[in-house]
Amino acid sequence: MNLDYAELADLIRCNSHSKNKEGVDQHGEQMIALIEPLGYSLTRYQREHIGDHLLFRSARTGGKRILLLGHLDTVFPKGTFTEFHEDESYVYGPGVCDMKGGNWVVLNVLRNLKKQFGQLANVDWLLVSDEEIGSDDSQSLTQKIAKQYDACFVFEAAGKDHQLVVARKGIATYHITVSGKPAHAGNHYRDGIDANFAMANMLLEITSLTDFKRGSTVNVGKVQGGIGANTISGKATMQVEARFTNQAEQQRLLEGIENICMAIEITGVNVNIQGGLQRTVMAPSDAQQNLLNTINQILGKEQPIEHRGGVSDANTAASTGTPTLDGFGPYGDGDHTANERALKSSFELRIEQMTDILSQLCYRSQQVKQPISQA
Repeated sequence: MNLDYAELADLIRCNSHSKNKEGVDQHGEQMIALIEPLGYSLTRYQREHIGDHLLFRSARTGGKRILLLGHLDTVFPKGTFTEFHEDESYVYGPGVCDMKGGNWVVLNVLRNLKKQFGQLANVDWLLVSDEEIGSDDSQSLTQKIAKQYDACFVFEAAGKDHQLVVARKGIATYHITVSGKPAHAGNHYRDGIDANFAMANMLLEITSLTDFKRGSTVNVGKVQGGIGANTISGKATMQVEARFTNQAEQQRLLEGIENICMAIEITGVNVNIQGGLQRTVMAPSDAQQNLLNTINQILGKEQPIEHRGGVSDANTAASTGTPTLDGFGPYGDGDHTANERALKSSFELRIEQMTDILSQLCYRSQQVKQPISQA
């Protein structure tokens, strides 16, 4: 397979930091120009403060209807990391595996299908612009679109041994503010209500919700409070993240955090809690297993799978009940760092695999005797 990495380099060099709307939209225009020759129709979901979301629709015939899901944004602010280079084995640059590289896999797969079948059908592609900052805006859009399809494939990076991702933890994030009563620490100590002290007790209780045996963690990642050692703190804040592997743990942690916040108010402080569930759990299901069985049959071997602690838009798609598999991008490492890279041979493998998968699923090949089911 003769891949032109110069094309990928052009995509990588366009800064598309989540909060750089101009850059994300410029990258979106790059993708539109590359996809236009494939005959897709475009629906643009315009946004004021973040990049526009893009949905590319193909013709509809009698095959299974498949949604491909990716994101346009990266984590690197403008002017921080824009270089692209390659050696014999790897390509390097911001987003090369997360996930401009995954999107480039899709682009080459669609070109293969166009060449094979003349017209693309039954396979649509959604590119959102805010995945790296939590998909707060695109989440409801992804849910609305994903539930219309028979299956969803997500192109985050593959595992080291090209594992597909069948499960991801859910995540909840909170910004908690404790308001007490400031006072002079020397002259009026008893008149104050120490927000820092209340926050410290909350921190201990909240983190004690962590249960490694159940795969659940609660992390207080940032704490701030007070103005100086000679003043009783009148205000303190903390940022909290909870991750969980199933619905029961999701409920336990969300309820636990809220109950701790309410209970601490008996000490005289006021607590304001903002945030909550960000992405629900992506859990294995019978429908997903049916989809995986079909893919194993198409590719002629059992594909390795893994569970991941990190979240992606696969969580969102899976929450609709649509069978969803993630990790169809290239293998890479160093993502979210200036050492991000992706393996060249991995691009070739994923393009070949996904071309085979979509040609069978979307064009109703008789070679697939057990088609996917949403049972």
